[in-house]
Amino acid sequence: MTVDPVFSDAIVWITDPVRIGNLLRATFYVIVGVVLARGARYAINRSAHTLSPQQKQLLSRIAYYGILTLFFVSAMRQFGFDFTVLLGAAGIVTLAIGFASQTSASNLISGLFLVLERVVQIGDIVSVDDVTGEILTVDLLSTKIRTFDNLLVRIPNETMVKARITTLNRFPIRRVDLRVGVAYHSDLGAVQRTLFAVAHANPNCLDEPGPLLISQGFGDSSIDYQFSVWAKTDQFLTVRNSVTREIKEAFDAAGIEIPFPQRVLHGGRDPLAVRLPLPETLERDDDGEEREAPAPS
Repeated sequence: MTVDPVFSDAIVWITDPVRIGNLLRATFYVIVGVVLARGARYAINRSAHTLSPQQKQLLSRIAYYGILTLFFVSAMRQFGFDFTVLLGAAGIVTLAIGFASQTSASNLISGLFLVLERVVQIGDIVSVDDVTGEILTVDLLSTKIRTFDNLLVRIPNETMVKARITTLNRFPIRRVDLRVGVAYHSDLGAVQRTLFAVAHANPNCLDEPGPLLISQGFGDSSIDYQFSVWAKTDQFLTVRNSVTREIKEAFDAAGIEIPFPQRVLHGGRDPLAVRLPLPETLERDDDGEEREAPAPS
């Protein structure tokens, strides 16, 4: 019986003790590489208490894929692969890709700056240009933000570095600024006492720092103030809504008027009056022009 040459060569290759040894060593390298890579990632995530979440994420990824690459290369060398030529070709390809993808390189460098400088951290509530939301990840090329209406926004890291970033929850307390206008005939002392009473009665307003009342000048229809209270950052919206409602209720109880813009037209001594003839009182003369018809007798 004639044996297929391909099949016979496969049998020889499989039964070759040298190749079997190389296969076992390559398998061992891959298994050890996976175990060590996962162990390094776990150790970085658990033990690096001084690192921020995105720094842990970046460092664990570098360690994981770096260890896997080293052991994979060692495993492939057991089968006779020469990586010298491959590395030379990879260098040429990398150079070509670098010229063709300068934007990606810029985003990569910007991502490293974001992580090392700790400009933003995972879980921060930030405002970047017209986007406000929670930082989900800071990757090497982009930063992903989840907005308050549950949309995912991807912002290139280069844009993040150049943009003006406002972090809303970095510090434990925030100031709530409210604009309040009162009528010109109001008792300003009573206005001040009423506002401070509202702040002291609200359990979510902090006593230290205390409330603040700043005059904003004379408006068109009111005397304007900025009334500021301090609150814990996670209660910012609660305090803003509750204090606004309580100020309105306190002003109503104290008889303090919150004015709104009004316009009054005057025409000399007498009120301005405009009379328009009714359509049925108009008639046309012989020249075709309209004139007021005489009143019925």
